[in-house]
Amino acid sequence: MHVVEAKSLLTKWNAINIYRGCTHGCIYCDSRSACYHFDHAFEDVEVKQNAPVLLEQILKTKRKKIMISTGSMSDPYQPIEKKWELTRTCLQLIDRYGFGATLITKSDLVLRDLDLLAHIHHQAKAVVQMSLTCASDTMSHILEPHVCTSRRRYEVLKACQARGIPTIVWLTPVLPYLTDTRQNLKQILDWCIDADVKGILCFHAGMTLRKGSRDYYYQMLDASFPGLKQRYEKVYGNAYEVMSQHNKEWMQLFHSTCQAAGIMDDPEEIFHYTSTLDPSYEPLTLF
Repeated sequence: MHVVEAKSLLTKWNAINIYRGCTHGCIYCDSRSACYHFDHAFEDVEVKQNAPVLLEQILKTKRKKIMISTGSMSDPYQPIEKKWELTRTCLQLIDRYGFGATLITKSDLVLRDLDLLAHIHHQAKAVVQMSLTCASDTMSHILEPHVCTSRRRYEVLKACQARGIPTIVWLTPVLPYLTDTRQNLKQILDWCIDADVKGILCFHAGMTLRKGSRDYYYQMLDASFPGLKQRYEKVYGNAYEVMSQHNKEWMQLFHSTCQAAGIMDDPEEIFHYTSTLDPSYEPLTLF
């Protein structure tokens, strides 16, 4: 971990990243890719200690209320957040100034801030987005070794449901030969239906691999699944898009299940929902 004074915070997509890098250890993480130009080790998390100051300056000068998002590059609830509480401080500012908030996480630490998220949703809008990749706890501990399992994340979704906070699930990536089974998909979809999620993002049954992320992924495959790297290399070569052979069947089941359950499954519709404070939006009623 190292601390910096950031010069800017909000992107043109109204997103903030309070931390840069991650210690979750997910073997498939695209943020490790060389194109993101990390000048430090990925696990040496950069802490933008002045993020709340920068955010308050932004919120004070915004004429129009918007959704502020976080978590697109680095999880806002990785372990160091317990000490620094920068994510919570930023949520407090968003709440104070009447803006909306959406965040993407794999961590159950978000439960700490459900009070804030519920209040933000009451006066504006809040959406918790949770990544679910693997229904098996055993497999999850291998693929995502330093973060809570998908089963635990399902429990987080249920807690959000109980507080009236809408949720979106990222069912991605889907790892060929590892998580691209019908059984895995059905279990995750059952969790999503039971937790009454608003939408599920699943672009395809596959993943992306590029320089940096591919190297790390193959290194981890060698450690836990000997011989699987060679299978990937034979089937996919250096392809950026790595598609499961079960993609067609997987996506048919995914879309039919979502449509039957009334769950959004169109990425464009979901992105609009998470990024927009729609004038017709009706805030949560407390009573």
